[in-house]
Amino acid sequence: MLDHLSIQCDDYAASLAFYDAVLAPLGGGRILDFGTYCGFGIGMKPDFWISGHATGGEGRECHIAFAANDRARVRAFFDAAVAHGAEVLHEPRMWPEYHPNYYGAFVRDPDGNNVEAVCHLPE
Repeated sequence: MLDHLSIQCDDYAASLAFYDAVLAPLGGGRILDFGTYCGFGIGMKPDFWISGHATGGEGRECHIAFAANDRARVRAFFDAAVAHGAEVLHEPRMWPEYHPNYYGAFVRDPDGNNVEAVCHLPE
């Protein structure tokens, strides 16, 4: 069900160094590094992401991505979220900066978290 998880860090550089060190013994490492956020994993797909603290106050936005079996289910997730009043962050679309088949949609849940449905398969 879960595809990946993302957390925000107060000291991004310190967190990068920390996760580089603690994930290496588990076989994990940096897979995608965009300078302001970084994806870690084992193999080709990042499933744990960190970024700098981007939301104000003490609360921190979480990012939760749910795996979808096909692109139609990503669209159905998005339509259901919008019907329930979710704030649209990104409508369903391709995200080639992640990989050529990455198709995802992003919304905010009632608590302000960034929730995504993603399909990694070609159409």
